Amino acid sequence: MKYNELGNTGMKVSALSFGASSLGGVFHDIKEAKAIEAVHVAIDNGMNFIDVSPYYGHYMAETVLGKALREIDRSKYYLSTKVGRYGKDGVNTWDYSARRATESVYESMDRLGIDHIDLINVHDIEFADLNQVVTETLPALVELRDKGVVSHVGITDLQLENLKWVIEHAEPGQVETVLTFCHYALNDDKLLDYLDFFESNGIGVINASPLSMGLLSQRGVPSWHPAPAPLVEACKKAAEYCTAKGYPIEKLAMQFSVSNPRIATTLFSSANPDNVALNIRYIEDEFDSQLADEVREIIGDQKRVSWANS
Repeated sequence: MKYNELGNTGMKVSALSFGASSLGGVFHDIKEAKAIEAVHVAIDNGMNFIDVSPYYGHYMAETVLGKALREIDRSKYYLSTKVGRYGKDGVNTWDYSARRATESVYESMDRLGIDHIDLINVHDIEFADLNQVVTETLPALVELRDKGVVSHVGITDLQLENLKWVIEHAEPGQVETVLTFCHYALNDDKLLDYLDFFESNGIGVINASPLSMGLLSQRGVPSWHPAPAPLVEACKKAAEYCTAKGYPIEKLAMQFSVSNPRIATTLFSSANPDNVALNIRYIEDEFDSQLADEVREIIGDQKRVSWANS
């Protein structure tokens, strides 16, 4: 496993990291014992960064992850969670107030069974008033950082423009990391346009969803996927091309997403321990960059086509 510096945080994180959204049954029902085993497989194979949120499964992901973490030495991982997005009884809620953000941090620590959070993030800021994020949410998290409750503060969003705006308007040093998804994958490398800006501000970059939420898979895109039809069709053709070459597109996509050392880590989520082990093997194999170029050519004018968050 390769490790990269996460901005100026001092954290050296694995190139592939464990996204715990699947532990909340976000994509399909899970077996808790298997989900806990998946966390162990990740840690045992060198993945030292775990990302979760109270929003995933409406607190379920943090609860299940907490059961796994109680069995793992705290020195073996960095833990990242979030504030701002929540839910209950199947209903999504948002609250970016300072009071709720502070409460949420302590609630997350209780669910996770830990007494310290390495990285706390403002979750999906496109759902917030960005001015509130700057004037209220971030200062509340920075106060917790000053108290030693959390070590570092970040922001997350699908929309890269929002991340840039908040960094430009926040006090220097408040935002230490950014997390975005579906913007450094075979079909979309828009994140590259923002790396100079993030680096010039000393900000570490976290990538997520190397399979573009299932677009880059042999089984095909899930019915709920928000991607437009032409992009879905282009990715389907790319997947078929890889299959014909005897090289699963999932493997190529994972390798592509961890190939840029300027991106500290890429989050991959699965509640299946065998799938976690498989993807670790994928990134340890030699990357076929020529095939990646061919696949990106097949995707063609659908590269960088995106969609709204939901």
